[in-house]
Parts: sequence; structure tokens; C-alpha cells
Amino acid sequence: MKKIKLATVWLAGCSGCHMSFLDLDEWLLELAQKVDIVYSPIADIKDYPDGVDICLVEGAIANEENLALIKEIRQKTKFIISFGDCAVTANVPGMRNMLGPAETVLKRSYLELGDITPQLPQEPGIVPELLDRVSPVHEVVNVDLFLPGCPPNAARIRSVIEPLLKEESPIMEGRKMIKFG
Repeated sequence: MKKIKLATVWLAGCSGCHMSFLDLDEWLLELAQKVDIVYSPIADIKDYPDGVDICLVEGAIANEENLALIKEIRQKTKFIISFGDCAVTANVPGMRNMLGPAETVLKRSYLELGDITPQLPQEPGIVPELLDRVSPVHEVVNVDLFLPGCPPNAARIRSVIEPLLKEESPIMEGRKMIKFG
């Protein structure tokens, strides 16, 4: 049996969705027999590979690194799942949008709220270049399935992944599967 290539990605979010993924506990052992984890912060793989079957994308698109990665993911992945409320709606990372464009956010964060030596980060690579607006994943690339929750619990995650492993569509109905928060 050919294993499915599974990726998980953590963009602008808290990693709570990945923690819920780990809450799959013993089922992770069954899952490991059916999938190869080809990219994930859990596995610390640096380069996103070609030919990914399923990718769980946690977090919103908040900076240039997120934007470049999500575009690469869409090119190299058959089935993308918007994983958790931040990916689905921009949720908490999207609250930054109320402050305005990136320059305003940086000034507020580093100058106005700076403690000892307020200064903007000047060296490349210290802070990824912020986008002027935080966006949910589907505003940037096509998404194949939305899995809301903050975070989605392990049972919901399993209810989505299990049918996909059998090339079936998950049933995304009712409070148990589509509740936010």
C-alpha cells in the first residue's frame, strides 16, 4: 500500500492546532502506518516537497514568508485543509488589521510599546516583512476543506483525516464538525 504524503504547516498562529493534532494520541501510531509526514514543524523538515497529498495549514497569512510558503504549498499539494480558526478567518492574528498597515503595527509594537531602547528592527531576517493586512488562507490560495476550531479537537481532526485516507469526503455537518472557537 502506497503511503499518503501528509504535511502540516504552522503560519501566523499559536500552534494550538498542532497541539490538538498531537492529542490524537494512540491513533497517531495507526496514522503513521498510512502516511509519511513529509513536512511539519513537528518533524522539523526545512524544505516543502513536491507531490504532497494532504496539507493541514494552521495560521493566517501575516508576512512575506507566510505568503511565499502558502503559494508554494498550493503549487505542490493536491488537497489543502484550512486548519483551525486562524487559517479559516485570520482570527487572533487578524486583530492586527485594526491597527492599519504594517508600518503602523511596527511603530506601535517596537517604538510606542518599547521598554528600554525602542527601535524598529532594521537587520534583514530579524522580523519577516509584514504584510499590510493579515488574511485567512482562502483569500490567498484555493482551499479544499475548512476545519474550524480554536483549536479543533482531536476527534474532529481524526473525523476529517480518516475519510481522506480512504479517498472519501469527510462529512462537515453539525456543531461537532463546524463549530468555531
